[in-house]
Amino acid sequence: MFRKIREALTSFVSTLGEAVSKKELSEKEFNEIFEEFQWLLLEGDVAFEAVEILRSRLASKLVGAKVPRLGSSREYVLGVIRDTLKELLAGSTFGKDLSALIKESQKPYVIVFLGVNGVGKTTTIAKVAYKLLSDGLKPLIVAADTFRAGALEQLEIHAGRVGVPIIKGKYGADPAAVAKDGVIHAVKSRYDAVLVDTAGRMHTDRDLMEELRKVVKVVKPNLKVLVLDALVGNDAVSQARWFDEAVGVDAVILTKVDADVKGGSALSIILTLGKKILYVGVGQSYSDLLEFNPDLILNNLLSINT
Repeated sequence: MFRKIREALTSFVSTLGEAVSKKELSEKEFNEIFEEFQWLLLEGDVAFEAVEILRSRLASKLVGAKVPRLGSSREYVLGVIRDTLKELLAGSTFGKDLSALIKESQKPYVIVFLGVNGVGKTTTIAKVAYKLLSDGLKPLIVAADTFRAGALEQLEIHAGRVGVPIIKGKYGADPAAVAKDGVIHAVKSRYDAVLVDTAGRMHTDRDLMEELRKVVKVVKPNLKVLVLDALVGNDAVSQARWFDEAVGVDAVILTKVDADVKGGSALSIILTLGKKILYVGVGQSYSDLLEFNPDLILNNLLSINT
């Protein structure tokens, strides 16, 4: 991934490196060079808001900067870009291994999963359950999506495949009641973690959002995790802001990152969201869930020809 952005960075570093090798860079000169870079980023599906964040940060470090006399202007520019991106990406790091967090917390540790239809929420819950189980924890899945046809069966199949028990209600049942029953069962049976699935809903559906508020109020989760599709770009940011206003979002799992060939959508979400990224989904297998690692993304972005 990030092919388009790597290509844009290669051109930007070359042009900017040549400019700063001759004299101090003026704001006007920086903006002229950045404008070409901007169009390449936009073609790579980077959102305008994310582009402006990069412009502002880079301008503050490069305008008026002096390249060390014995240094390479190209390497200097690359170093500034690397440091800037690292600062921006590091701000989205969750900061703690989820399994370690659960182990040191009061049990059961309750996680409610949020998201619109089609983002891969059901599969993601199974991936998280698989990871917790692999780390020696005892997770329980609670199917509180009693709204969408086939949702209970789909989650039950995933739970069976990863070997994690599931509690489910009937279609049309009160999701908050199902979720509460699941937590009560987890307490009695000494489960370490409860993973609550909720109905995939459009963030503009006020009735379903009110239902979600009720689920959160009843089970009082330790963590509210929003699942977002890396391929939808700006709309994912809108979804996140709406869910955050409605019930509060503690962390995000970004799915389908491996399918984002250009990389712009994923980068836009990370830079503009203002939320911690817990995991990124990079494939179809249950083990294809990686902790968000800024260095991994940075290395992908900056494996450019210098």
